[in-house]
Amino acid sequence: MTVIVTDSGFNADNWTLGFVPLDEAANDVAALDVPSAADPAEVITQLAGVEMVRVDFPSFADGRGFTIARQLRLAGYKGRLRAKGHVISDQYAMARRCGFDEVEISNELATRQPEGEWKFRADWQANNYQARMRG
Repeated sequence: MTVIVTDSGFNADNWTLGFVPLDEAANDVAALDVPSAADPAEVITQLAGVEMVRVDFPSFADGRGFTIARQLRLAGYKGRLRAKGHVISDQYAMARRCGFDEVEISNELATRQPEGEWKFRADWQANNYQARMRG
């Protein structure tokens, strides 16, 4: 079982169409499962008609997923973008700034880092150091 984290807190997963691994994607795929080692340029070529992209975070110390999300948004992807796996509450604001709409975590992580810790970081736009420096 998993928990979906958004700016409003913990939510149930409402996605019902499943996910197709990036290396198995063909035409008419609704959602892609993207490994952290994927080349963002390769992912961008697979986005036609894709409603959701779920990017794996195998470790909280692995930041490649943030780069993938940012590159997809810069390329114009407007669909739903989800981080999955070992993202911790301290990384939530960064995930949102990079372009993720939501984070999928395990029930175990949700127990260790309760909803309040995630909601504390939900005001990610107000505390953006880089944006303040750019003016």
